[in-house]
Amino acid sequence: MAAVTDSLLRTYVESDALDLAGLVRSGQVSPAELVEAAITLVERLNPGLNAVIHRLYDMARAQAQTVDKSAPFAGVPFLLKELASSWTGAPNTNSCFYLKDVVADFDTEVVRRMKAAGLVLVGKSNAPENGWSITTEPRLYGVTKNPWKAGITPGGSSGGAAAAIASRMVPIAEASDGAGSIRVPASCCGIVGLKPSRGRVSLAPFGDYWYGGAYFLCCSRTVRDTAAYLDAVAGALLGDPYTPPVPDASWLKLSAQAPKALRIGFSVKPPNGTAIDPEVKAAVLATVAVLERLGHHVEEHDMPLEANAVWVTYTNMTCVQTAATFDYLETVIGRPVTPGDVEAVTWAIIERGRATSGTRHISDVEQLRQVGRDIVGDLAGYDLFITPTLTQLPRPLGYYDMSETDIDSYNAKWADSVFAFPFNISGQPAISLPLGWSKDGVPIGVQLVGRYGDEATVLAASAQLEQEMPWRDRRPPVSG
Repeated sequence: MAAVTDSLLRTYVESDALDLAGLVRSGQVSPAELVEAAITLVERLNPGLNAVIHRLYDMARAQAQTVDKSAPFAGVPFLLKELASSWTGAPNTNSCFYLKDVVADFDTEVVRRMKAAGLVLVGKSNAPENGWSITTEPRLYGVTKNPWKAGITPGGSSGGAAAAIASRMVPIAEASDGAGSIRVPASCCGIVGLKPSRGRVSLAPFGDYWYGGAYFLCCSRTVRDTAAYLDAVAGALLGDPYTPPVPDASWLKLSAQAPKALRIGFSVKPPNGTAIDPEVKAAVLATVAVLERLGHHVEEHDMPLEANAVWVTYTNMTCVQTAATFDYLETVIGRPVTPGDVEAVTWAIIERGRATSGTRHISDVEQLRQVGRDIVGDLAGYDLFITPTLTQLPRPLGYYDMSETDIDSYNAKWADSVFAFPFNISGQPAISLPLGWSKDGVPIGVQLVGRYGDEATVLAASAQLEQEMPWRDRRPPVSG
C-alpha cells in the first residue's frame, strides 16, 4: 500500500484529471499512490456527504498495478454512477431494492473505453432509484449532501458524482442525463457537466434508452477534462441507431482553440411560464455580457415551446420505457417486481407504463420527434444558445420526494429544470458551467447549448468562459 503524504494529498486535490495523468506518465507519482490519495479522501469526507455508496478499494488497488501509463487518464481515480453502466465485479443495483444483490458480470462498451483510457475505479457514486429524480435521496442508500451548503440538494440524478468531484474525492466521474441529470448536479455543486449529442457515446450492448433521450458522459472540474473524456469514450459502433458527425481533430485540441465570433442567443424566460430566481437571472446576464465583450454577437431569444405539455408527453414515453426495462429485469432477477421492491413513484411509473397502449406510445414518440425538430429549427440561427441550467437555486433536501404516488404531482416539481429536458428531446449538446454564485456562496450553473454534433463549439466557448470567469480554485466548505 502506497504512503499518502500531505504533499501528495495537496497535489491530488489541486490537480485536474489530466494533470494527475501527466504526473503518472512522468513518473512523479504512481497509479497506486493516486488510488491511496482518493481512498484517504473518500474515508475522510464521505461520512458527511454520502456521495460514494460502494467503496471498491481492492478492485482499484489491483487495477492500479496494470494501468497503461501512456493512456490519457493513466491512473486517475474514478467513480462509476450506480445506474445502468456495468463494470465487471462491481454492484449494479440502480439504487433499487429490487436489484440490491446484482453484481455486473460484463462490461458495457463505455466501461471498456473507460478502462482503456486508464481510469481506475475506486467506487460507485450515489444516484436516486433508476435515476428518476433531480435530487439524490434513494431509500436504498440514503441522502447525498451538497458540500457547499447544509440542507440543500446536490442535484440528481448524478448527485453522488457531483458531490464527490466538488469535494475533491475524485477529479472526474461518470454521469448520465435523461432530463438534466448531468447538468443539474453540475449546477448545484459548482462543476462542469456536458450532455453530449445524441448517439455520441454508444450504449452497447444495449440498443437505446428513451429513443435517444438518455445520454452518458461525465462531470469534472475543468472543461479540458470533459473534452479529453469525450475523446476517450465517444464513438458509435456499427449499427448504432444515431451517428452524429465527428470533427477532424480531437475535442481536447478543439476546446483549446479560441472560437471565432459566434452568433449567440440567450433566454432568461422559462418556457413553462414559471418565475426565475433573480440571482440565477443575474448569472446568465453576466455570462452574456462577458461573451459580448469577447466579440460575440448576442441577442435575446425566448423559446416558443409549450414546455408543460411537452413534459407530460416526455414523461408518458419514459413511463412505458421504464415498464419495459422492469419487464426485462424480471428475467434477470427471476421473479416479478412488486410495490415493496421499489419506491412509490417508481411503482406508479411502472403501472402507468404498463397501462399505456402501443398506439398511444407511438403517438407520443412521434410528437416528441416533431418537437425535437422544432427546437432545432428554432435555434438554427445560433452557434450557441445560453440559458440558466436551473431556474432556481438548489432546493432543500426532501423537496423532490420519491415516496409520492402521484406521478404528475411529483413531476411538476421538476419545473426548475425546464431549460434542461428540451435538449434531451432535440439531441443537441448542452453543458452546465459554474459561472455564478449566490450571495450565500451557492453555485449557479449557466447552460450553453450547441448545434447537433457540434460539441467543439460548446467546449471552445466554455474554455473561453473558464478563462474569463474562473472557478477552478473555488472550494466548498466540505472538501479535501
